[in-house]
Amino acid sequence: MEYEDFVNAVATRAKVSTDQAATLTGVTLETLADRISAGQAEDLAYQLPDRLAGHLSRPLGGEMATSFRLDEFVRRVGDRPGVDRALAGAGVRAVLTTPP
Repeated sequence: MEYEDFVNAVATRAKVSTDQAATLTGVTLETLADRISAGQAEDLAYQLPDRLAGHLSRPLGGEMATSFRLDEFVRRVGDRPGVDRALAGAGVRAVLTTPP
C-alpha cells in the first residue's frame, strides 16, 4: 500500500482530514515503537510504506519495550504535539486496524 492510500484509509476510518490522519498515523506508530520490541518494530516497518516506516525506528540503545495498557497508549498519543486529544482514540483505532 502506498503512503497516501494508507493515510486516506486512516482519515476515512477516523473521520478526520488527511492532515490529521497523517499526524495521528505518525504519532501512533512512534508510540507503538515504544510499546513493542525493536525486532517487532522492524518487522512492522518492513510492511509499511517508507514514509511511515521511519516512525517505528528507535535511537540506538532503545531496545527495551515498555509495557502499558491501551488507555495509556491513547493518552500518550493524545499528549503528543499536534494531536487533538479528542481524536486520539479514533485515530489509534484507525491506524491499528488499517492493513499495510
